[in-house]
Amino acid sequence: MSTIQSHRDLIVWNKALDLAVEVYALTERFPSKEQYRLISQITRSVASVPANVAEGHARSTRKDYANFVAIARGSLAETETFLLLAQRLGYVEVRPLESVLARLDEVGRMLATLRKRLLGG
Repeated sequence: MSTIQSHRDLIVWNKALDLAVEVYALTERFPSKEQYRLISQITRSVASVPANVAEGHARSTRKDYANFVAIARGSLAETETFLLLAQRLGYVEVRPLESVLARLDEVGRMLATLRKRLLGG
């Protein structure tokens, strides 16, 4: 097992970054009228997930780190909500969304586990 020296060494950070790339690609299919509405909201919330993991990792205490992981989990829930709204609006089909939601769930479980470990649970 290798030593974690940077947030870039974290599997959860890499998976969250992969998720962000996948979500960005998915939003390219949305109508252009949503560029400054739903697309902007989705891409900001999904990019926030790995960003908060990175910021938390750079903090000096485990408690601070755990707080940023909690914020990342909130951004993940926000992303899921926006994606489900996009589906209801007919901007994304079920099949491509299922893949993204599965990855989103995986990252969510990983963040929950990381937070629990940081808090000594």
